[in-house]
Amino acid sequence: MIVNRPLMRQSTLSPLQDESDASRPIVIIVDDDAAIREALCDLILSAGLEPIAFASTNAFLETDLPDRPGCLILDVRMPGASGLDLQHHLSQSGTSKPVVFLTGHGDIPMTVQAMKAGAVDFLTKPVRDQTLLDAVTAGIALDCARRAEAVLARRSMERYATLTPREREILHKVMRGRLNKQIAFDLGISEVTVKLHRGNGMRKMEAASLGQLVRAWQSLPKEMRESGTP
Repeated sequence: MIVNRPLMRQSTLSPLQDESDASRPIVIIVDDDAAIREALCDLILSAGLEPIAFASTNAFLETDLPDRPGCLILDVRMPGASGLDLQHHLSQSGTSKPVVFLTGHGDIPMTVQAMKAGAVDFLTKPVRDQTLLDAVTAGIALDCARRAEAVLARRSMERYATLTPREREILHKVMRGRLNKQIAFDLGISEVTVKLHRGNGMRKMEAASLGQLVRAWQSLPKEMRESGTP
């Protein structure tokens, strides 16, 4: 159980430590109880992950953290802004780092609020070490997936920007399910010309198949997908 773990040592990891290793996950702990913070740091370190601990939501928000995959472990009730307040703030600011709540004061309304807002899990103290680590692992996996999607979206937008207006127009119709001959009729051009622009567009989007093109297209912002314009 987390609260019964021996406090072997104080974690000395800095938010800037190992910042160059952009792929190494971090676990951010926000809890006003120093003993809990130390126990959680020991547990996270034992799992081969890097913990960064804060005593309050304000301390967390005032720190410039490295841009690395990971998740947050938040207490619910703390002096000042609560863990739920922090979750709401991060959501409103566009920060999608997954959250695991760990609290000694949970109830059903809190749990419902947290889970509706996208929390990975809502755990109550004391909690089994493996239960918490499983939730943290799920949060990190979720964050890695989101980051991969963001990278794909950025690359797709960069590739989309290289398309000519005609290539965008044709690929837009392809994504609507139009056949080459239908696109040729729509635009008043030959089917050969459609194939040429379609092939050039797929090459620029680095799509070797229609399936790859669909995946890249779906990663674009909605307004691009619907209008076919930058």
